[in-house]
Amino acid sequence: MTEEGRTAVDEQFPGEFLPGTDIEVFNPQIERGRIRHALFDFDGTISLVREGWQRIMCEMMTRTILAAPDAEDREQVRREVDDLIARTTGRQTIDQMAMLADEVRARGGEPRSAEQYKAEYLDDLARVVEDRREALRSGAASPDEHTVPGVLDAIDWLADRGVVLHIASGTDRDAVVTEAELLGIAHCFATIHGALPDADAFSKAAVVEELADIAPGPQLVSFGDGVVEMRHSAEVGAIAVGVASDEERREGVDDWKRGRLIEAGADMIVPDLREYERLLRWLFAEED
Repeated sequence: MTEEGRTAVDEQFPGEFLPGTDIEVFNPQIERGRIRHALFDFDGTISLVREGWQRIMCEMMTRTILAAPDAEDREQVRREVDDLIARTTGRQTIDQMAMLADEVRARGGEPRSAEQYKAEYLDDLARVVEDRREALRSGAASPDEHTVPGVLDAIDWLADRGVVLHIASGTDRDAVVTEAELLGIAHCFATIHGALPDADAFSKAAVVEELADIAPGPQLVSFGDGVVEMRHSAEVGAIAVGVASDEERREGVDDWKRGRLIEAGADMIVPDLREYERLLRWLFAEED
């Protein structure tokens, strides 16, 4: 984004930075010092093993829609697909593929099933993901290389404080568990939730609501880079920390994510978790 574009984003969503940090606070009325449970999204919040999934999904959806009889030109289809993915980041992949089928049908095509589209997308993604998994298995890559900066230390910090940790991801649960194990963090989490073969058996909303019953209001903090977890966390009164991670560069703010996370109700925005200690000490009311 250009400097002019960033200025426009800042003017639309003004926040206050914790002094000397890149931590933005949009809700200064957060009730601090009561956190007992923490919920993390996985891809883009903890893990970068699937970095680039949005691009791969966009390419797959675009070529699928363009094959429909009444499809628009490539540029317009690409814009609409980008918007679809932005609106649904955090939802189960099968839901996104059902929407793809609707888009094909709306353009006069005969769509395949959502399950078939999901299999095609996962085949495309697997070519990238499996190389990264193998690098982690062999030791050719370290977990630090395939995680959002600072998040591993943040997980340790929270665990050391006795906070109960959870993962909820729109990615298939088996894949999340495998990748959490490869990153060396699976044992840190009391629960790991993800998409299941029966799509109705899992939703982030249900996970957030269940945790909010156990740890109501500011006793629950939620970290995520998608609008789904931010919206549901805000709705139940949890502390919603948006992680506007630039997954490709592994530094700085992704302005596209930032704007959408704020619109979804994020109380705070961080570019990553490099400043985890300052962030968490503030949330635990250990410093101003």
